[in-house]
Amino acid sequence: MPSSTHPYIALRLRLSHHALLQFAASMASSMEIVVFLAGPVLLALLSMIALPGFLAMTLPWPAALGVLCAQALLTCLPAWLLRKRLLPAAVAAWLRQLPLPPRLRWQADMAVAGLLMLPLGIAYFVSASVWLLQSPPWLRPIAAPGIAATVTAWLLAWLLSSCIMALRLRTPRPAQKTRAPTLAAYAYHRPRWPAVFLWRQLFWLPFWRNDNVIGIQQSVLLAGALASMLAWLLRVPLVPAPLLALLASASLIIVTDRGDKAVREQITVLRPSLDAWPLASATVLRLACTASLLPAFAVLLSAAILLFCINPAALQQRVTSVYAITACVAVLAIVGLTRLTARTRVALVALSILALSAIGSELWN
Repeated sequence: MPSSTHPYIALRLRLSHHALLQFAASMASSMEIVVFLAGPVLLALLSMIALPGFLAMTLPWPAALGVLCAQALLTCLPAWLLRKRLLPAAVAAWLRQLPLPPRLRWQADMAVAGLLMLPLGIAYFVSASVWLLQSPPWLRPIAAPGIAATVTAWLLAWLLSSCIMALRLRTPRPAQKTRAPTLAAYAYHRPRWPAVFLWRQLFWLPFWRNDNVIGIQQSVLLAGALASMLAWLLRVPLVPAPLLALLASASLIIVTDRGDKAVREQITVLRPSLDAWPLASATVLRLACTASLLPAFAVLLSAAILLFCINPAALQQRVTSVYAITACVAVLAIVGLTRLTARTRVALVALSILALSAIGSELWN
């Protein structure tokens, strides 16, 4: 660090750098398989990252503004997903106690956000360079405004990422006063379905409480899976059908994988307590694992209903049945095969996505 850098900013950057190195080490084995299986797809996505800024200049200003805002929100997504690694709860609680001026805190948040935005800025530069070198006819009149729009979206993402870091360090609100419990609150009421009651208390509610973001994460992934499936089946223009099939298939598998991992982690936390309880917990655990299948099956059911409404003949095609069967087998394997190693599980997820993408790309052929 330069000697002029304030010690607080240097500390924040060093903590963030260490957290990013730990994250990269934990993802090393996974990224090897993903790059090996989907290297060309990743390169294609990298070349597309600057495209929204150029396309926005061909749209009316309300639509262009919406595209740029959506691009900025997606660009600052890594800061939101990694905020716990960059600022663990214990570290954030300690940093709040330091007697520092707000301006210095904001400068540190900007520096940490810049550490995240630098790789994305390089990706934007490479993608924009590729498009400018290809120079398609529609791009030539809007090249300069498109570059300005891309830079603006990146700077807006940097600002939003800094706000995310600042919110992470914000002093939590004091707990609201609650009414004193009445005697009826202590009365025992036998639940009608004990397994469902325990699943709600031990798995559903903890995913929404305090700093746990599993509930929000799964809701966002489910919404993304439904949106990508809708875009694929409706054949959204300007986007290749194979790419839409890849997005729909990937979101379907990822929402299942992340949900199952969250359930497995919660089971690991609860295992010592459950073993000490004077009741059988196997039913509750099976119900929790089965519940992680519901988002994928909900997406497949919604896709079947939509496909029946827009093109009933498509349901009779062989490729549709093969896709549905393959998707069901893939999500069941992800949830049911509990003894897979981390590397084998990543391979299963990647192969499932590629297989579904290859099958789905033939739907509209």
